[in-house]
Order: sequence, then structure tokens, then C-alpha cells
Amino acid sequence: MSSKAVFYHAGCPVCVEAEQQLASALDPARFNVEIVHLGTHKERIDEAAKAGVKSVPALVIDGLPFHINYGAALDDVR
Repeated sequence: MSSKAVFYHAGCPVCVEAEQQLASALDPARFNVEIVHLGTHKERIDEAAKAGVKSVPALVIDGLPFHINYGAALDDVR
């Protein structure tokens, strides 16, 4: 059984680099990875906030948020 991983980002250079380097490095046999661009899917910002995301890029694995570097505060993405 694989774990769910959601990578939230807003399309900024920091976010894109993190997506390319980190999200793609997760073992697909262990993680079901979903990439969510909050700039184009603003309806999912509240979902990210409820998951504990405070800034993007962020990776949420099995409900636990991990903030990567600092691209933008979630409030700024709104």
C-alpha cells in the first residue's frame, strides 16, 4: 500500500525547482504523488491550509505537512 503525497506549489521558480527535484524523487512504489498548482487551482487553497500548509512549496505526506524552502506564503497565493 502506498502513502499519499500531495505537493502544493504556486509556479514560482523555487516551487518548480522543488517539484522537479523533490516530488519526482519520491519512490512511486511507496508514494502516490499528486502535484497541485495553487495558482491554477485556487479552489484547493483551503484544502492546503487545512492540511497545515503555511507556505509553498510544501509536501504533505499522509496528512503531515513539510515546508520546503520558501516561495510564497499561502495567504499571498490567495
